[in-house]
Order: sequence, then structure tokens, then C-alpha cells
Amino acid sequence: MTKFCPLVSGSSGNSIFIKTEGTKILIDAGVSGRKIQECLKSIGEDCSQIDAVFITHEHTDHIKAAGILSRRFDIPLYATEGTWNAMAPLIGDVSRKNRRIIYSGEKTQLNDMVLKPFGIPHDAAEPVGYSIFSDGIKMTVATDIGHVDDTIKEAVSDSDVLLLEANHDIEMLKRGPYPYNLKQRILGLYGHMANNIAGDLIKDVFSGRMRHVFLGHLSAENNTPQLAYHTVCGILSQGNISIGSDIHIELAQRHCPSHAVEF
Repeated sequence: MTKFCPLVSGSSGNSIFIKTEGTKILIDAGVSGRKIQECLKSIGEDCSQIDAVFITHEHTDHIKAAGILSRRFDIPLYATEGTWNAMAPLIGDVSRKNRRIIYSGEKTQLNDMVLKPFGIPHDAAEPVGYSIFSDGIKMTVATDIGHVDDTIKEAVSDSDVLLLEANHDIEMLKRGPYPYNLKQRILGLYGHMANNIAGDLIKDVFSGRMRHVFLGHLSAENNTPQLAYHTVCGILSQGNISIGSDIHIELAQRHCPSHAVEF
């Protein structure tokens, strides 16, 4: 059995649990170690059984517990060299054997799982998303995306399950309380993906294989779950993609595990 379950997802912290017959991993560990352990326990999993944590980039909402979990449970951390250089001073000591380097575009084999990191346009050192393959299933995590390019389209295409950023509503962000410089960063080419861009991306790559999409990494200040959902679903409906029969769209939960997709 293969399982894909966002444990937490939002501007306050991110972590995704993925399980195959022979492997259990996390993508990111952006909340406290205690919170991740509690989330895993609530879905019947044990943090001590995690085989690896794969990091997307060094921002706090993706690495907060990475060092803690590695030290506590002797878990290897995988990240690009640029990410390692940026996050090493932030996560504390990690044993040499648990410092693993991955390369964008190059596949990494872990037991019965193959992971392919892909470059993402974000204002971090060397950020990546991940496509994960096992037993004919493709699962993709794609967040913190300033703009859509061919690499992003290729990565999300034909995913059986996808966690995709729907960070903000553009007008809500423009009218909101953030200072001008921060608004420009979020709206920039290396910022975050808006709801309508997420909807357009799904519509553009939809082939019929993609059955499950989690909308994640929502801003608490510049978005609402209802707005993200209705914006994306409206765009898909305009493209004659039927919500519920052609594709299932749901919101990744901010503070607790979401519904697990199982194959």
C-alpha cells in the first residue's frame, strides 16, 4: 500500500508523510518535533520508523524540526548542497552520516521509492520540489513557487496525487496588512503561487491521470480555504474538468493531518 498524507501545510509550517511497502519518509519538517510526532501518531505511524526527511529549502516553515528529528531518531536528512549550506547553521548539529546531498533533476533511490527533485523558482539558496515514484504511482510536492516554468509543468504532469501551493489571493494580498516590500516579494518571480495560477496550472497539465490534488501552503493573512478552493475549482470547471468525478480537490489542513490518499 502507498499512502500520501499532508501532516501540516501552511505559511506557519509544512510536512508531508509518504509511505510505500518498504519506505516511510517526510517531505520537510517545518513545525516542532513534538507536533510532527503527534501528527504521525494520530494516523497510526511512529516517527522512529521514518527512513529519511527530504528538505525542499531552508526557510523555517520547512526545517524547524529537521535537526531535532535527525538527532532524536537517527534520521538522514536529504537536501541540495545549497540548502545544506543555508540551513546547517539553523538546525544544529547533524551527524555526518545523516547529511545527504541530492541534486536537482537527478533521481535518488531509497528502498522501493525513487525521488526526483526539481528546481523551483523561489527566493532560497537552492530550492526544490519532489516527485516520488513507487509501484507505478507518481506523487508530487510543489510549493513555494514564484512562477510556473516548463520544469514545474513537467514535474506536476501525470501525478496521481499532487500537493500544490495555493498561497494567496492576489487582491486580498494587495489590500492586506503586509508591508509593501513583503507584498512585492510574494508577488515576485521568486515568491509564492496565487490561487488562480494554481488553478491554471492544474487545468493546463490535466490529462485524466491526476485524481487527487491537495491545495497547500495557504497564507493565513492573504487567503482563506474557501477562496482557494472555489477559485481553483472555478478555473477547472471552465476547462470542462469535473470536480469530484474527473479530479478530487481538497485543502491540506494547516494544523493537523489531512485525509490520507491511499493506493
